[in-house]
Amino acid sequence: MRRGALAAFAVLGLSCGPALAQAPAPEKTIVSLPAENFGFLPFYVAQDQHIFERQGLAVQKVVLAGVGTTNGVISGAADFGFSNGASLTRAAARGQKLLAIAIMTDKPVWAIIMSKKLAEAAHFNPNAPLVQRAKVFALAHNFAIDSVNSVGHALTRIIEKIGGVDPESLPVTALGGPEAIAAFTRNAVDGFVSNPPWSEQILAAGNAVIIANSLTGDPEWMTPFGAGVVITRGQFCADHRSVCVKMGRSMVEAVAFVHEHKPKALAVLRAHFPQIDAGVTERSFATIEKSMPAKPLIVETAIRNADRVNIEAGFMKPEEKLGSYSDLFTNEFVQ
Repeated sequence: MRRGALAAFAVLGLSCGPALAQAPAPEKTIVSLPAENFGFLPFYVAQDQHIFERQGLAVQKVVLAGVGTTNGVISGAADFGFSNGASLTRAAARGQKLLAIAIMTDKPVWAIIMSKKLAEAAHFNPNAPLVQRAKVFALAHNFAIDSVNSVGHALTRIIEKIGGVDPESLPVTALGGPEAIAAFTRNAVDGFVSNPPWSEQILAAGNAVIIANSLTGDPEWMTPFGAGVVITRGQFCADHRSVCVKMGRSMVEAVAFVHEHKPKALAVLRAHFPQIDAGVTERSFATIEKSMPAKPLIVETAIRNADRVNIEAGFMKPEEKLGSYSDLFTNEFVQ
């Protein structure tokens, strides 16, 4: 009986020994978005599909409007920002070196929207060369941009110049997508620059036309473009390598999810933007998915074209153009 009791105790001891090793605690990080926008679908997917969690990240999202996201990363208020190549190169030209570690969208999706009435007065032909379509700007009295010094603002200035219009001659007002649509509907502005879903939403109303569409080649040199890049401070990945590895892997998985599980990715968009018409969301998703690479690998041309946008728009002087872009990005974390 004693031997039996000892044997039972031994078995019990095996089952009650040290607990299995706990999974390591997730690493905390702060990610900034410049707006709540369809273009940040990979972030929403990584969040909603628990990709960040599986990779070992506890992500806190903040929204720092427009270039505030880039400034937030520079200041340390955020570890990562979902930004664009134009902000990346502009910061470098000002002595604030950042590092892009992934690209979410490598094709620009901004569109210049104008009143159909104004376009008709300018004898607008949607099949004409861009230099002719851009002349509609000559009849505009006011225009809405998403934010000052944004890529949308830059594209507006570039298209104006192509049409022979001085960008300084047309007053612009910074308005978010819904506010721009409201101002356009009550004729407070003649047009606005936008991206999905706001461009699709206003086109569905039937009182607007697209005079320039960056996704279809207006201007033709703008693709590839660092439309959506994940940026961080230059030293951050050296000091917090594991966080950058996990962020990079999260983005690889999120981009693949969008391409491979389109109905589920569309459902993520609908969950984040329930106020948008279902048809508009579906058409917008098709545009966003088309703008995304198969893998979030950065090519130098995308960063170089972003730098050219700054110069063509007059946000940077030609002599400020960077001589090299190779030290502004790495694919180490998305290979």
